[in-house]
Amino acid sequence: MNITKADNPVLILVDIQKGFDDLNYWGGQRNNLNAEENAADLLRLWRENNLPVFHIKHCSVIPASPLNEANEGNEFKEIVAPAAGETIIRKNVNSAFIGTNLKEQLDNAKIPILVIAGLTTDHCVSTTTRMAGNFSFDTFLVSDATATFNKKGPDGQNYPAELIHETALASLNEEFAKIVTTDFIKQRLK
Repeated sequence: MNITKADNPVLILVDIQKGFDDLNYWGGQRNNLNAEENAADLLRLWRENNLPVFHIKHCSVIPASPLNEANEGNEFKEIVAPAAGETIIRKNVNSAFIGTNLKEQLDNAKIPILVIAGLTTDHCVSTTTRMAGNFSFDTFLVSDATATFNKKGPDGQNYPAELIHETALASLNEEFAKIVTTDFIKQRLK
C-alpha cells in the first residue's frame, strides 16, 4: 500500500475536540501529548495540496459528557479547526460511518485512500479505522497523531494510556490499516 498526492487521499480527523482536555473525565492520564500538533501538521499539508479533509465531531447523547453538543467541549480544538468548505461529519456513536453519509461522500468522490488521525486511539479512531478497512478503503492510521487515556479493567486494574494506545494499534496493523507516522505521510506528500 502506497500513498501519493496523485491518489487524492482524504484526511479524516476524528473527534479532535476540546472535551478531551478534561483528563479526569476520560481516565486521568493521556499518552502522546503531541497528537494534536501532528494532526495539525497533516492538516496544513492537506490544505497546501488542496486535498480533501473530513472533520469528524462526536456529539454525545450523554448530557454530562464533555462532548455533548450543549457543552463547550463539543467544539473542535482550535489547532485543527475546520476551514470554510471542509466537510464536517457529526456522529453520536464510535464509528464515523454509522448514522452518517461519510461512506457515500467518499464513494461519490471516488476516494480510495484514507489517512486517519484523532482521538481516541482505542475508541472512535479504532472503530472508524476498522470499518474503513472492512469497506476496502486503503487506510493509513497515523500513530503519532492519535492518543488515548488510561483505562480501568473489569477487575479495577488501571492500564496505562500508552499500553492501551499500542495494543489498539497492534490490533489494527496490517488487517484494517497500515500504521504509519506523521513523517511517513509528509515524506510521501511533499
